[in-house]
Amino acid sequence: MTAAPPAGSDTVESGGRTPRRKAVGVLLAVAVIALLADLVTKQLALSSLTGRGPVSLLGGTVYLTLTRNSGAAWSIGSDHTWVFPLITIGVIAWIGWMALRLRSLPWAVSLGLVLGGALGNLTDRIFRAPGHFVGHVVDMVSLFDPYGQVWPVFNLADSSLVCGVVLAVLLELTGRQRDGRRAGAGPTQAAESTEATTGGEPRGRV
Repeated sequence: MTAAPPAGSDTVESGGRTPRRKAVGVLLAVAVIALLADLVTKQLALSSLTGRGPVSLLGGTVYLTLTRNSGAAWSIGSDHTWVFPLITIGVIAWIGWMALRLRSLPWAVSLGLVLGGALGNLTDRIFRAPGHFVGHVVDMVSLFDPYGQVWPVFNLADSSLVCGVVLAVLLELTGRQRDGRRAGAGPTQAAESTEATTGGEPRGRV
């Protein structure tokens, strides 16, 4: 006899999908970790690099150099700092909307990285000088050049955003959808996935 799982059980749903509550929990956990890591590294950079020249690491592959950026990469849009918080708020709202149908753990990680990175830089825009919503973002990592001539000086929030977006692109290319399904999966594949989840027998059958 195979007993049916309790109602509301936090197990994998039919078709191998993850319960929404678990997926959203992973999203929020990843976002909080990314945000806290970004805040800590920025504070360390401010306390350790203020008044110092670039610090060379790995034979000049990486430099630690403290900068405050009013724009985007390479200071693009530095005269319109107020625009970036509005864009970020729009991204956060979009992630909230996506979470309504989220059933995929890989997508939860991807969206969590984007959310954490967006919140990290938004915190700078709101609370740092020269004022609310026009604050300058703290950057500290430069690749191959001490002053960002090869690659824009960035921070951990930027890295989190880029990793989240790259993961999202890979998930799209491999057909993994946010609701936990695979693009193009036919009825036969769905039935096979359901049988694998339930052990090959209908649930509740005596």
